[in-house]
Amino acid sequence: MFDKILIANRGEIALRVERACKELGIATVAVHSTADADAMHVRLADESVCIGPPAASESYLNIPRLLAACEITGADAVHPGYGFLSENARFAEILEEHGVTFIGPTPEHIRIMGDKIQAKETAKKLGIPVVPGSPGAVTSNDEAVKIAREIGFPVLVKAAAGGGGRGMKVARTEEDLPSALSTARAESKAAFGDDSLYLEKYLTRPRHIEMQVMGDGKGNAVHLGERDCSLQRRHQKIMEETPSPALNEAQRRKIGDTVAKAMQDLQYRGAGTVEFLFEDGEFYFIEMNTRLQVEHPVTEMVTGIDLAIEQIRIAAGYGLSFTQEDLRFEGHAIECRINAENPTTFRPSPGKISYFHTPGGLGVRVDSGVYAGYTIPAYYDSLIGKLIVHGKNRNECLMRLRRALGEFVIDGIETTIPLFNSLIQQPDIVDGLYDIHWLEKFLQKH
Repeated sequence: MFDKILIANRGEIALRVERACKELGIATVAVHSTADADAMHVRLADESVCIGPPAASESYLNIPRLLAACEITGADAVHPGYGFLSENARFAEILEEHGVTFIGPTPEHIRIMGDKIQAKETAKKLGIPVVPGSPGAVTSNDEAVKIAREIGFPVLVKAAAGGGGRGMKVARTEEDLPSALSTARAESKAAFGDDSLYLEKYLTRPRHIEMQVMGDGKGNAVHLGERDCSLQRRHQKIMEETPSPALNEAQRRKIGDTVAKAMQDLQYRGAGTVEFLFEDGEFYFIEMNTRLQVEHPVTEMVTGIDLAIEQIRIAAGYGLSFTQEDLRFEGHAIECRINAENPTTFRPSPGKISYFHTPGGLGVRVDSGVYAGYTIPAYYDSLIGKLIVHGKNRNECLMRLRRALGEFVIDGIETTIPLFNSLIQQPDIVDGLYDIHWLEKFLQKH
């Protein structure tokens, strides 16, 4: 097992990984920018290293400084969390070259799944169903028109190197396509330095269903059930639940078995998530994230498996601590992402937290790195915490969520708690009848 793990991240995920390390008896190193000197993950780590000024490019994304922090502290492994360098294959390679273990998949798998076109081709070969679309990057507008006619409008123009909704445009008709292509190309070039685009069939009312997977890198792999992440704004998830109210047992078992077998064939190592659109009983692969997801706690609540501990064990060569047959899915779990934002305009709301009270009681978990007196910096993502609730069934879970939201008090800044209070009153949410467009329509009306 590792002696010391450096956590190349910040906020709630850094704290989450620290907790896993402490339970395994592993010393921790927190890295931080000057803006995060007072952060909770820095306070609770065994050691901390300042790696630069507030800008992420000069701190959390600065590979030479992270490597120097490993050398200074003698860390023998790095956990990247999510975001930042978690899906950077070159970072994983550099660490390995310097004798430091990257707690995650192989650089090769990160690279394959990081390229949307290659990921789709790989998924197809592994027997995973995919969305109809272009076989590769489209090289001209004429080629795009030809492919779009074959798969049928509306179509989705997507950046091959994309994520987070950037470089993504819908063309509802042939006339819309040239404009969608030029806008997506410009966005993709600006965001990722790569203007390669591909086309996919645009599904009109799909759910966003993702499967949590875990592999040991030696051909053993399992799935840990699905998460429904259909409540989204601008392609950003805000609330997730498991199991999905949209799936029946047969559908759940079929896609789970398909994904687990694919990961076995790929000899995938560590935690990952295979994401699908689901419409009219059919699954369509959209991408794979080769890291721990923000919403991983809902899976932990229903399986009782600590995914961060499992990641560390696998990276240390211990393999999976359970088999597919060992897994038991108990009850229902829902997560709300609490952001430092205005709940109606979604304008970021950095600043000092004057009062912070988290809910408690049976089946309630809060993952957060903030505290009363802490100042949320303006330089990073607005996520300040996650409220996760678990119940015997979905109805109990919703009632518990309502109760927990009522207890959650954060003063001094604006948060999205009022939005969730409103959402859980909506009949469509209570009945589980929502798709990926539902939230955008709801926000337009309100």
